Amino acid sequence: MRNDELLALDRAHVWHPYGPMPGRTDPLVVASASGVRLRLAEAAEGRDELIDGMSSWWSAIHGYNHPVLNEAVRGQLDRMSHVMFGGLTHEPAVRLAARLVEITPEPLRHVFLSDSGSVAVEVAVKMCLQHWRSVGRPGKQRLLTWRGGYHGDTWQPMSVCDPEGGMHELWSGVLQRQVFVDAPPVAYEESYAELLRTEIARHADELAAVIVEPVVQGAGGMRFHDPAYLKVLREACDAHDVLLVFDEIATGFGRTGTLFAADQAGVSPDVMCVGKALTGGYLSMAATLCTSRVADGISQGEVPVLAHGPTFMGNPLASAVALASIDLLLSRDWAVDVKRIEAGLRDGLAPVADLPGVKDVRVCGAIGVVQLDHDVDMAAATRAAVRAGVWLRPFRDLIYTMPPFVTGDEDLARICAGVHAAAAAG
Repeated sequence: MRNDELLALDRAHVWHPYGPMPGRTDPLVVASASGVRLRLAEAAEGRDELIDGMSSWWSAIHGYNHPVLNEAVRGQLDRMSHVMFGGLTHEPAVRLAARLVEITPEPLRHVFLSDSGSVAVEVAVKMCLQHWRSVGRPGKQRLLTWRGGYHGDTWQPMSVCDPEGGMHELWSGVLQRQVFVDAPPVAYEESYAELLRTEIARHADELAAVIVEPVVQGAGGMRFHDPAYLKVLREACDAHDVLLVFDEIATGFGRTGTLFAADQAGVSPDVMCVGKALTGGYLSMAATLCTSRVADGISQGEVPVLAHGPTFMGNPLASAVALASIDLLLSRDWAVDVKRIEAGLRDGLAPVADLPGVKDVRVCGAIGVVQLDHDVDMAAATRAAVRAGVWLRPFRDLIYTMPPFVTGDEDLARICAGVHAAAAAG
Protein backbone atom coordinates (compact mmCIF):
# COMPACT_ATOMS: atom_id res chain seq x y z
CA MET A 1 0.00 0.00 0.00
CA ARG A 2 1.31 3.44 -0.87
CA ASN A 3 2.06 5.72 2.07
CA ASP A 4 -0.57 8.29 1.06
CA GLU A 5 -3.23 5.55 0.76
CA LEU A 6 -2.36 4.18 4.17
CA LEU A 7 -2.52 7.62 5.78
CA ALA A 8 -5.88 8.33 4.13
CA LEU A 9 -7.30 5.15 5.65
CA ASP A 10 -5.68 6.02 8.97
CA ARG A 11 -7.38 9.44 9.00
CA ALA A 12 -10.73 7.91 8.08
CA HIS A 13 -10.81 5.00 10.50
CA VAL A 14 -8.05 4.89 13.14
CA TRP A 15 -8.45 6.63 16.47
CA HIS A 16 -5.01 7.29 17.94
CA PRO A 17 -4.30 7.66 21.67
CA TYR A 18 -5.18 11.01 23.22
CA GLY A 19 -6.18 12.36 19.83
CA PRO A 20 -9.29 13.65 18.05
CA MET A 21 -11.26 11.77 15.42
CA PRO A 22 -10.41 12.38 12.67
CA GLY A 23 -6.81 13.22 13.44
CA ARG A 24 -5.51 16.70 12.73
CA THR A 25 -1.94 15.67 11.92
CA ASP A 26 -0.65 12.61 10.10
CA PRO A 27 1.39 10.16 12.18
CA LEU A 28 4.70 8.87 10.89
CA VAL A 29 4.42 5.42 9.32
CA VAL A 30 6.93 2.92 10.71
CA ALA A 31 7.91 0.17 8.26
CA SER A 32 10.21 -1.80 10.58
CA ALA A 33 12.32 -1.51 13.71
CA SER A 34 15.61 -2.99 14.84
CA GLY A 35 17.88 -2.28 17.79
CA VAL A 36 17.02 1.25 18.89
CA ARG A 37 15.96 2.46 15.43
CA LEU A 38 12.59 2.94 13.78
CA ARG A 39 12.68 2.82 9.97
CA LEU A 40 10.06 5.04 8.37
CA ALA A 41 8.04 4.04 5.33
CA GLU A 42 8.61 7.53 3.95
CA ALA A 43 11.23 10.06 5.00
CA ALA A 44 10.13 12.87 7.33
CA GLU A 45 12.10 16.06 7.85
CA GLY A 46 14.86 14.48 5.77
CA ARG A 47 15.07 11.39 7.97
CA ASP A 48 14.09 7.85 7.03
CA GLU A 49 15.32 6.39 10.31
CA LEU A 50 14.83 7.60 13.89
CA ILE A 51 16.48 6.66 17.17
CA ASP A 52 13.70 5.73 19.57
CA GLY A 53 13.95 7.89 22.68
CA MET A 54 10.69 6.55 24.13
CA SER A 55 11.15 2.75 24.27
CA SER A 56 7.72 2.70 22.64
CA TRP A 57 6.14 4.32 25.69
CA TRP A 58 8.66 2.82 28.08
CA SER A 59 8.28 -0.87 27.20
CA ALA A 60 10.97 -1.84 24.65
CA ILE A 61 13.86 -1.94 27.12
CA HIS A 62 15.85 -4.40 24.96
CA GLY A 63 15.21 -2.51 21.73
CA TYR A 64 13.50 -4.05 18.72
CA ASN A 65 13.79 -7.30 16.81
CA HIS A 66 15.87 -8.92 19.54
CA PRO A 67 16.85 -12.48 18.56
CA VAL A 68 16.25 -13.93 22.03
CA LEU A 69 12.76 -12.47 22.30
CA ASN A 70 11.96 -13.31 18.68
CA GLU A 71 12.86 -16.93 19.33
CA ALA A 72 10.73 -17.04 22.50
CA VAL A 73 7.68 -15.97 20.50
CA ARG A 74 8.43 -18.28 17.57
CA GLY A 75 9.00 -21.28 19.79
CA GLN A 76 5.79 -20.72 21.72
CA LEU A 77 3.84 -20.08 18.50
CA ASP A 78 4.72 -23.58 17.32
CA ARG A 79 3.23 -25.01 20.53
CA MET A 80 0.13 -22.82 21.01
CA SER A 81 -0.67 -19.16 20.66
CA HIS A 82 -3.54 -19.00 23.13
CA VAL A 83 -5.69 -21.08 25.42
CA MET A 84 -8.28 -19.92 27.93
CA PHE A 85 -7.03 -19.61 31.49
CA GLY A 86 -10.28 -20.62 33.19
CA GLY A 87 -9.94 -24.27 34.25
CA LEU A 88 -6.70 -24.64 32.26
CA THR A 89 -3.11 -23.66 32.82
CA HIS A 90 0.18 -23.92 30.96
CA GLU A 91 3.91 -23.82 31.60
CA PRO A 92 4.74 -20.29 30.34
CA ALA A 93 2.21 -18.62 32.65
CA VAL A 94 3.11 -20.76 35.66
CA ARG A 95 6.84 -20.16 35.19
CA LEU A 96 6.26 -16.43 34.69
CA ALA A 97 4.22 -16.15 37.88
CA ALA A 98 6.87 -18.00 39.85
CA ARG A 99 9.59 -15.78 38.36
CA LEU A 100 7.70 -12.61 39.30
CA VAL A 101 7.28 -13.83 42.87
CA GLU A 102 11.01 -14.61 42.95
CA ILE A 103 12.18 -11.14 41.84
CA THR A 104 9.62 -8.85 43.52
CA PRO A 105 9.80 -7.84 47.19
CA GLU A 106 8.65 -10.25 49.88
CA PRO A 107 5.94 -11.12 50.83
CA LEU A 108 4.23 -10.75 47.41
CA ARG A 109 3.21 -14.33 46.62
CA HIS A 110 0.20 -14.42 44.30
CA VAL A 111 0.03 -13.25 40.69
CA PHE A 112 -3.00 -12.20 38.63
CA LEU A 113 -2.09 -11.86 34.94
CA SER A 114 -3.96 -9.39 32.75
CA ASP A 115 -3.53 -7.68 29.41
CA SER A 116 -2.74 -4.03 30.17
CA GLY A 117 -1.45 -1.74 32.89
CA SER A 118 -4.80 -0.05 33.40
CA VAL A 119 -6.45 -3.42 33.95
CA ALA A 120 -3.71 -4.38 36.40
CA VAL A 121 -4.62 -1.31 38.45
CA GLU A 122 -8.35 -2.11 38.16
CA VAL A 123 -7.56 -5.57 39.52
CA ALA A 124 -5.44 -4.12 42.33
CA VAL A 125 -8.27 -1.83 43.43
CA LYS A 126 -10.78 -4.66 43.18
CA MET A 127 -8.52 -6.86 45.31
CA CYS A 128 -8.34 -4.23 48.03
CA LEU A 129 -12.06 -3.43 48.03
CA GLN A 130 -13.04 -7.09 48.01
CA HIS A 131 -10.56 -7.93 50.76
CA TRP A 132 -12.22 -5.50 53.16
CA ARG A 133 -15.75 -6.56 52.18
CA SER A 134 -14.79 -10.18 52.73
CA VAL A 135 -13.39 -9.56 56.22
CA GLY A 136 -16.48 -7.63 57.29
CA ARG A 137 -15.35 -4.02 56.80
CA PRO A 138 -17.27 -2.84 53.72
CA GLY A 139 -16.97 0.80 54.75
CA LYS A 140 -13.31 0.76 53.71
CA GLN A 141 -13.89 1.66 50.07
CA ARG A 142 -11.95 4.83 49.26
CA LEU A 143 -8.38 5.25 48.05
CA LEU A 144 -5.77 7.78 49.13
CA THR A 145 -3.08 9.00 46.77
CA TRP A 146 -0.98 12.05 46.12
CA ARG A 147 -1.52 14.59 43.38
CA GLY A 148 0.47 14.47 40.17
CA GLY A 149 -0.17 10.76 39.70
CA TYR A 150 -1.30 8.72 36.74
CA HIS A 151 -2.56 5.13 36.92
CA GLY A 152 -4.31 4.47 33.63
CA ASP A 153 -7.33 5.31 31.53
CA THR A 154 -9.98 2.85 32.73
CA TRP A 155 -12.51 3.77 35.41
CA GLN A 156 -10.94 3.08 38.81
CA PRO A 157 -7.44 4.12 37.67
CA MET A 158 -8.85 7.42 36.41
CA SER A 159 -10.26 8.13 39.86
CA VAL A 160 -6.76 8.20 41.38
CA CYS A 161 -5.16 10.26 38.62
CA ASP A 162 -4.71 13.92 39.46
CA PRO A 163 -8.23 15.43 39.33
CA GLU A 164 -7.00 18.93 38.47
CA GLY A 165 -5.15 19.66 35.27
CA GLY A 166 -4.77 16.01 34.36
CA MET A 167 -6.09 14.30 31.26
CA HIS A 168 -9.04 12.91 33.23
CA GLU A 169 -10.28 16.20 34.67
CA LEU A 170 -13.27 15.82 32.33
CA TRP A 171 -14.67 13.13 34.61
CA SER A 172 -14.62 15.12 37.85
CA GLY A 173 -17.97 14.73 39.55
CA VAL A 174 -18.61 11.37 37.90
CA LEU A 175 -15.72 9.33 39.24
CA GLN A 176 -15.69 8.19 42.85
CA ARG A 177 -14.23 10.90 45.07
CA GLN A 178 -10.92 9.67 46.42
CA VAL A 179 -8.66 11.24 49.06
CA PHE A 180 -5.85 13.37 47.59
CA VAL A 181 -2.88 14.91 49.36
CA ASP A 182 -0.36 17.32 47.88
CA ALA A 183 2.23 15.94 45.46
CA PRO A 184 5.38 14.73 47.22
CA PRO A 185 8.37 17.10 47.35
CA VAL A 186 11.56 16.03 45.58
CA ALA A 187 13.59 15.96 48.80
CA TYR A 188 12.47 14.51 52.12
CA GLU A 189 10.55 16.96 54.30
CA GLU A 190 9.33 15.85 57.70
CA SER A 191 6.35 18.20 57.46
CA TYR A 192 5.16 16.37 54.34
CA ALA A 193 5.75 12.99 55.96
CA GLU A 194 3.60 14.16 58.86
CA LEU A 195 0.89 15.21 56.39
CA LEU A 196 0.85 11.67 54.99
CA ARG A 197 0.60 10.15 58.47
CA THR A 198 -2.16 12.57 59.50
CA GLU A 199 -4.32 12.04 56.40
CA ILE A 200 -4.02 8.26 56.52
CA ALA A 201 -4.97 8.28 60.21
CA ARG A 202 -7.87 10.69 59.64
CA HIS A 203 -9.41 8.60 56.85
CA ALA A 204 -8.36 5.14 58.05
CA ASP A 205 -11.90 3.86 58.68
CA GLU A 206 -12.90 4.55 55.08
CA LEU A 207 -9.62 3.77 53.30
CA ALA A 208 -9.25 0.48 51.48
CA ALA A 209 -5.77 1.36 50.31
CA VAL A 210 -3.14 3.96 49.55
CA ILE A 211 -1.96 3.79 45.93
CA VAL A 212 1.10 5.58 44.56
CA GLU A 213 3.74 5.42 41.86
CA PRO A 214 6.96 4.89 43.82
CA VAL A 215 9.92 7.26 43.27
CA VAL A 216 8.76 8.47 39.82
CA GLN A 217 5.34 9.83 38.91
CA GLY A 218 4.99 9.07 35.21
CA ALA A 219 2.46 10.50 32.80
CA GLY A 220 0.98 12.76 35.48
CA GLY A 221 4.04 15.00 35.35
CA MET A 222 7.33 13.02 35.33
CA ARG A 223 8.10 14.14 38.89
CA PHE A 224 10.62 12.41 41.19
CA HIS A 225 10.48 12.08 44.98
CA ASP A 226 12.57 10.76 47.85
CA PRO A 227 12.12 6.99 48.40
CA ALA A 228 11.88 7.67 52.14
CA TYR A 229 8.24 8.65 51.63
CA LEU A 230 7.51 5.01 50.76
CA LYS A 231 8.69 3.98 54.22
CA VAL A 232 6.40 6.60 55.74
CA LEU A 233 3.46 5.21 53.77
CA ARG A 234 4.28 1.63 54.76
CA GLU A 235 4.50 2.49 58.46
CA ALA A 236 1.33 4.61 58.42
CA CYS A 237 -0.65 1.97 56.54
CA ASP A 238 0.48 -0.71 58.98
CA ALA A 239 -0.41 1.49 61.95
CA HIS A 240 -3.93 2.18 60.70
CA ASP A 241 -4.84 -1.09 58.95
CA VAL A 242 -4.79 0.25 55.40
CA LEU A 243 -3.46 -1.67 52.40
CA LEU A 244 -0.62 -0.22 50.34
CA VAL A 245 -0.47 -0.48 46.54
CA PHE A 246 2.57 0.36 44.43
CA ASP A 247 1.95 1.02 40.76
CA GLU A 248 5.29 -0.05 39.23
CA ILE A 249 3.97 -0.28 35.67
CA ALA A 250 6.36 2.45 34.49
CA THR A 251 9.11 2.04 37.09
CA GLY A 252 9.51 -1.73 37.15
CA PHE A 253 12.31 -3.76 35.55
CA GLY A 254 15.16 -1.36 36.19
CA ARG A 255 13.99 1.97 34.84
CA THR A 256 14.82 3.97 38.01
CA GLY A 257 18.13 2.19 38.69
CA THR A 258 16.85 -0.60 40.92
CA LEU A 259 14.91 -3.60 39.65
CA PHE A 260 11.78 -2.14 41.23
CA ALA A 261 11.45 1.36 42.63
CA ALA A 262 10.27 -0.13 45.94
CA ASP A 263 13.75 -1.59 46.35
CA GLN A 264 15.13 1.92 46.88
CA ALA A 265 13.13 2.19 50.09
CA GLY A 266 13.51 -1.41 51.21
CA VAL A 267 9.77 -1.79 51.68
CA SER A 268 7.12 -4.00 50.14
CA PRO A 269 3.51 -3.13 49.30
CA ASP A 270 0.50 -5.36 49.87
CA VAL A 271 -0.27 -5.16 46.14
CA MET A 272 2.04 -4.34 43.24
CA CYS A 273 1.23 -3.69 39.58
CA VAL A 274 3.75 -4.30 36.78
CA GLY A 275 3.44 -3.99 33.01
CA LYS A 276 5.01 -2.05 30.11
CA ALA A 277 8.56 -3.53 30.11
CA LEU A 278 7.24 -6.88 31.36
CA THR A 279 7.30 -8.36 27.85
CA GLY A 280 10.10 -6.18 26.51
CA GLY A 281 7.57 -4.33 24.39
CA TYR A 282 6.56 -7.38 22.35
CA LEU A 283 3.00 -8.09 23.51
CA SER A 284 0.50 -6.48 25.83
CA MET A 285 0.60 -7.97 29.30
CA ALA A 286 0.53 -6.85 32.92
CA ALA A 287 0.41 -8.45 36.33
CA THR A 288 -0.99 -7.65 39.76
CA LEU A 289 0.81 -9.30 42.67
CA CYS A 290 -0.50 -9.47 46.22
CA THR A 291 0.35 -10.90 49.61
CA SER A 292 -1.25 -13.95 51.18
CA ARG A 293 -3.07 -11.62 53.58
CA VAL A 294 -4.94 -9.99 50.71
CA ALA A 295 -5.67 -13.27 48.95
CA ASP A 296 -6.76 -15.05 52.12
CA GLY A 297 -9.10 -12.19 53.01
CA ILE A 298 -10.85 -12.47 49.64
CA SER A 299 -11.05 -16.25 49.91
CA GLN A 300 -12.91 -16.15 53.23
CA GLY A 301 -15.68 -13.90 51.95
CA GLU A 302 -19.25 -14.65 50.94
CA VAL A 303 -18.00 -14.53 47.35
CA PRO A 304 -14.66 -16.32 47.79
CA VAL A 305 -13.30 -15.61 44.31
CA LEU A 306 -11.82 -12.57 42.61
CA ALA A 307 -14.47 -11.96 39.99
CA HIS A 308 -12.17 -10.93 37.16
CA GLY A 309 -11.04 -12.92 34.14
CA PRO A 310 -9.77 -11.31 30.94
CA THR A 311 -10.14 -13.45 27.82
CA PHE A 312 -6.42 -13.25 27.11
CA MET A 313 -5.37 -13.71 30.73
CA GLY A 314 -2.07 -15.57 30.91
CA ASN A 315 -1.73 -15.65 27.11
CA PRO A 316 1.01 -18.19 26.30
CA LEU A 317 2.77 -16.02 23.73
CA ALA A 318 2.90 -13.03 26.08
CA SER A 319 3.91 -15.23 29.02
CA ALA A 320 6.73 -16.83 27.06
CA VAL A 321 8.20 -13.55 25.85
CA ALA A 322 7.77 -11.95 29.29
CA LEU A 323 9.73 -14.77 30.86
CA ALA A 324 12.40 -14.43 28.17
CA SER A 325 12.55 -10.67 28.66
CA ILE A 326 13.04 -10.98 32.42
CA ASP A 327 15.73 -13.62 31.96
CA LEU A 328 17.44 -11.50 29.30
CA LEU A 329 17.43 -8.48 31.60
CA LEU A 330 18.83 -10.39 34.56
CA SER A 331 21.43 -12.23 32.47
CA ARG A 332 23.33 -9.00 31.85
CA ASP A 333 24.54 -6.21 34.05
CA TRP A 334 21.52 -4.05 33.33
CA ALA A 335 22.21 -1.79 36.33
CA VAL A 336 25.52 -0.71 34.80
CA ASP A 337 23.73 0.20 31.57
CA VAL A 338 21.10 2.19 33.44
CA LYS A 339 23.81 4.06 35.38
CA ARG A 340 25.66 4.72 32.10
CA ILE A 341 22.46 6.08 30.53
CA GLU A 342 21.77 8.15 33.63
CA ALA A 343 25.23 9.72 33.44
CA GLY A 344 24.84 10.33 29.70
CA LEU A 345 21.48 12.01 30.22
CA ARG A 346 22.82 14.23 33.01
CA ASP A 347 25.72 15.39 30.85
CA GLY A 348 23.80 15.59 27.59
CA LEU A 349 20.76 17.43 28.95
CA ALA A 350 22.63 19.87 31.21
CA PRO A 351 22.97 22.51 28.44
CA VAL A 352 19.21 22.44 27.87
CA ALA A 353 18.74 24.19 31.21
CA ASP A 354 20.16 27.36 29.68
CA LEU A 355 17.49 27.60 26.97
CA PRO A 356 14.80 30.29 27.31
CA GLY A 357 11.56 28.88 28.66
CA VAL A 358 13.15 25.85 30.38
CA LYS A 359 11.97 25.56 33.98
CA ASP A 360 13.79 22.39 35.07
CA VAL A 361 15.97 19.54 33.85
CA ARG A 362 15.97 16.34 35.89
CA VAL A 363 17.24 12.78 35.55
CA CYS A 364 16.48 9.57 37.46
CA GLY A 365 17.89 6.28 36.23
CA ALA A 366 17.17 5.93 32.52
CA ILE A 367 14.69 8.81 32.56
CA GLY A 368 15.51 12.33 31.39
CA VAL A 369 12.99 15.17 31.70
CA VAL A 370 12.94 18.76 30.50
CA GLN A 371 10.11 20.83 31.95
CA LEU A 372 9.18 24.09 30.25
CA ASP A 373 7.45 27.10 31.76
CA HIS A 374 4.71 26.76 29.13
CA ASP A 375 2.86 24.03 27.26
CA VAL A 376 4.93 22.41 24.55
CA ASP A 377 4.19 23.27 20.94
CA MET A 378 3.94 19.57 20.25
CA ALA A 379 4.04 19.76 16.46
CA ALA A 380 7.06 22.07 16.39
CA ALA A 381 8.92 20.12 19.07
CA THR A 382 8.27 16.79 17.36
CA ARG A 383 9.43 18.12 13.98
CA ALA A 384 12.62 19.46 15.56
CA ALA A 385 13.38 16.12 17.20
CA VAL A 386 12.72 14.25 13.95
CA ARG A 387 15.06 16.62 12.08
CA ALA A 388 17.67 15.63 14.68
CA GLY A 389 16.96 11.96 13.91
CA VAL A 390 15.16 11.18 17.16
CA TRP A 391 11.64 10.06 18.05
CA LEU A 392 10.17 11.79 21.11
CA ARG A 393 6.60 12.29 22.29
CA PRO A 394 6.29 15.51 24.34
CA PHE A 395 3.17 16.29 26.35
CA ARG A 396 1.84 19.19 28.41
CA ASP A 397 4.92 21.16 29.50
CA LEU A 398 7.32 18.21 29.25
CA ILE A 399 9.88 16.94 26.77
CA TYR A 400 11.34 13.72 28.08
CA THR A 401 13.12 10.52 27.11
CA MET A 402 13.15 6.94 28.37
CA PRO A 403 15.57 5.20 26.00
CA PRO A 404 15.99 1.43 25.67
CA PHE A 405 18.65 0.05 28.01
CA VAL A 406 20.68 -1.11 24.99
CA THR A 407 21.11 2.46 23.69
CA GLY A 408 24.79 3.13 23.00
CA ASP A 409 26.63 6.28 24.03
CA GLU A 410 26.62 7.80 20.53
CA ASP A 411 22.89 7.24 20.10
CA LEU A 412 22.29 8.54 23.62
CA ALA A 413 24.10 11.75 22.72
CA ARG A 414 21.88 12.08 19.66
CA ILE A 415 18.79 11.59 21.82
CA CYS A 416 19.97 14.41 24.09
CA ALA A 417 20.53 16.56 21.00
CA GLY A 418 16.99 15.75 19.90
CA VAL A 419 15.60 16.77 23.30
CA HIS A 420 17.62 20.00 23.07
CA ALA A 421 16.23 20.72 19.61
CA ALA A 422 12.68 19.97 20.72
CA ALA A 423 13.00 22.23 23.77
CA ALA A 424 14.37 25.06 21.63
CA ALA A 425 11.52 24.72 19.15
CA GLY A 426 8.73 23.99 21.62
